Amino acid sequence: MRGATESVKLPPPSGVEAREAERRVSADTVIGIEHVTKRFGTFVAVDDAHFGIRRGEFFSMLGPSGCGKTTTLRMIAGFEQPSEGEIRLEGEDVSKVPPYKRNVNTVFQQYALFPHLTVAANVAFGLQAKKVAKAEITKRVAELLEVVRLADFGNRKPAQLSGGQQQRVALARALVNYPSALLLDEPLGALDLKLRQAMQLELKRIQREVGITFVFVTHDQEEALTMSDRIAVMSEGRVEQIGSPEEIYHQPTSEFVAGFIGMANLMPATVSAVTAGRATATLGDGTVVDAEAADGLAVGDPATFMVRPERMHLSVDRPGSDAAAVPTEVVDLVFQGPVVRFDLRGPGGSELVAHVGPEDDLRLPHAGDRLWARWEPDSGRLLRRADRVVEDAETREIHELKTPITRSEP
Repeated sequence: MRGATESVKLPPPSGVEAREAERRVSADTVIGIEHVTKRFGTFVAVDDAHFGIRRGEFFSMLGPSGCGKTTTLRMIAGFEQPSEGEIRLEGEDVSKVPPYKRNVNTVFQQYALFPHLTVAANVAFGLQAKKVAKAEITKRVAELLEVVRLADFGNRKPAQLSGGQQQRVALARALVNYPSALLLDEPLGALDLKLRQAMQLELKRIQREVGITFVFVTHDQEEALTMSDRIAVMSEGRVEQIGSPEEIYHQPTSEFVAGFIGMANLMPATVSAVTAGRATATLGDGTVVDAEAADGLAVGDPATFMVRPERMHLSVDRPGSDAAAVPTEVVDLVFQGPVVRFDLRGPGGSELVAHVGPEDDLRLPHAGDRLWARWEPDSGRLLRRADRVVEDAETREIHELKTPITRSEP
């Protein structure tokens, strides 16, 4: 008789079972990016990208300008061909198939609506080009205008619509052919802030209602976190991490992802112990931290300790010895409505940020005051230290604005 703790080993799957499992995985994958590299001369725009996009999911490719996200989208659409690897659509290699023969549609930032046609005629254009029966065209156009909440706008011209309404017409036109996937290249970039935020929710609603895979390219972290089922974060042509918004935000696998998604406090550390997915490390001022660790960390490795601003708590008095905390100096504080943002100077001159809400019951200090910044044991994460930090243009500009201006004497 087997002991209670003894595991039962199952026989390996037969050839038929293995093929069936592979078929199920393949059936669930609409787009396959298989070891794809794209070069423009000696410049590598996409470097060995390898991932799948599932049927019916909202998948975002996120990263700074020049990271390779739009090039990857253009290869899926057929506007570019990979230098190496394969692009698969519904299991078929379409790497050399022209765009008009691929069952995908693309929506760009510029909607390219026909100004002389009505809304209904714009939506029907693709179906008419395919010589679909008139009754079927009328039915599909009515269905899609209902989905995008423009059922009463079919007889209007594009010039009579707002930016958000024009965006929805472009979506309806792209969806009416029932593509395997809809590709969206920063389609909200031309809208103002409030309309863009409203359209984020509207896009997600439409995607859920039609059930078609959406592949969305953006450099806006808020857009990606708001709408996506999964996100691929890219940097310098490489895919840094793929995961749900929660995984990307709370469990980044690299220093770049931690710093690019939202705001993060990143402190240099040295690993002193590793145990079952967690690690102990020492910060520059000697503070010992214990936290969940990214894969690949070993004793003695240089690391980066990450904690989000909303997970930091500030106090005038030094916390007890059982709490992880570092001494800081207040550099600036900014009222941001629900929170007050504290810019702090930590050990070794490191720049830290804490978000303090009314529940923290902390009197507002002044620049130069000393405070302790502490966090709960499950709030931080230890990451492998990057060989070099890749900064997007926006981050570089922020650092330039923070750099004191030195004026030469006349």
